[in-house]
Amino acid sequence: MNQAQLDDLIAYLRFPSVSTDSRHAGDMKACADWLRGKMAEQGLDAEIRETGGHPAVVGKNEHRAGRPTVMIYGHYDVQPADPLELWASPPFEPRIDGDKIYARGATDNKGQNLAHVLGLGEELAAAGDLPVNVTVLVEGEEEIGSPNLAGFLEANKEELACDVIAVSDTGMLAPGMGTFTYGLRGIACTELRVKGPSMDLHSGVFGGTVANPATAVARIVASLHDGEGRIAVEGFYDKVAPLQDWEREAWASLPVHEAETLGLTGAPELFGEAGFSDAERRWARPTAEVNGIGGGYQGEGSKTVIPAEAFAKLSFRLVPDQDPAEVIDLVRRHVERHTPAGVTVECVPGHSGPAYVMDPQSGYGKAAQAALRATFSGEPALIREGGSIPIVQTFKDVLGADTLLLGLALPDCQIHAPNENFSLENYFGGIRLNRELLRAIAAG
Repeated sequence: MNQAQLDDLIAYLRFPSVSTDSRHAGDMKACADWLRGKMAEQGLDAEIRETGGHPAVVGKNEHRAGRPTVMIYGHYDVQPADPLELWASPPFEPRIDGDKIYARGATDNKGQNLAHVLGLGEELAAAGDLPVNVTVLVEGEEEIGSPNLAGFLEANKEELACDVIAVSDTGMLAPGMGTFTYGLRGIACTELRVKGPSMDLHSGVFGGTVANPATAVARIVASLHDGEGRIAVEGFYDKVAPLQDWEREAWASLPVHEAETLGLTGAPELFGEAGFSDAERRWARPTAEVNGIGGGYQGEGSKTVIPAEAFAKLSFRLVPDQDPAEVIDLVRRHVERHTPAGVTVECVPGHSGPAYVMDPQSGYGKAAQAALRATFSGEPALIREGGSIPIVQTFKDVLGADTLLLGLALPDCQIHAPNENFSLENYFGGIRLNRELLRAIAAG
């Protein structure tokens, strides 16, 4: 174990760089300044770049003609630490217990992106140069949807031009199993705002003669699926790209078992679209989920009212060939058809992003597999993931480059939750992975 590299991670994790909370604006700037200094210490030409929001940090080696250019992307902002009472130790006072370090941002994404930065430093110290041109881009707004990154890419398209992008912000299937994620689901969000009477009403005086928005929102939400878990929105599946035979065969051989999912989630049993395995449902089938629902009295005991309003927050995970805007339009029309009499419903679109998929057997895909093989000593798993990183498709659209998703997060890392943690074995493995990846890309 390299103590200096561990100390770097501890220092990075101490910054409460919560991008969504304006009270942490100073912490965001301090974290970016620290990261710029760390990149420079590793031998990169590094600077703070303004984006219109929280700053980005950009670092480069000397770019030479005739070599591939690799962008390494990450983010230094983190999720809020709430609820604080569920943490076993303060979230911004890193704690090492066994082979894990506990802190907010440990896995998502500070540990993963710092491993790449330190890998570059190791290679520069050992060889005096990198085998490829490298641009490191670490932003400060990923946890709030990267609202300014697309504009930053457009404004600096020539400077940031690259052949391929490497990102470690996804997961590994199991300890020691290198995992190459070649696809991500997209996302489309909307909120349903259901309105009835102009004010809360006495449920005895007016019950039975005025429609109840809470009942209405429940009926609308229930209409989204049939009894078998299939999405009932008309036209929803029309553009869903089917799974390829090789994917189904490859995934069936991976150690992804229903029992493990039950153990991780605590659910009493699994439920989902018939005809697909657990992995297929999570990685490559679209979904419709209720993320929040409410209306009316929420306090202790009873309050006999018909609420004036109710709401539901919905998200739809999308797969290749589905367009987020088209999906939200289909949902809006579905809601209109299923709105009960006596209420009105407004559909307010939220954030969205398309699905992403690349050919894992492309030249760069094979380089990624070679690097994983050399780092983790075994055949890497080729998977898609159910989550969404909308900026990955933005990279494709603006820079014309594919992204290699080389995750170092383990299934029990608790990202976005109390007691987030990162495997130290994977932290140091990520440093090795960076060096192996650049060599594999340089070798063509």
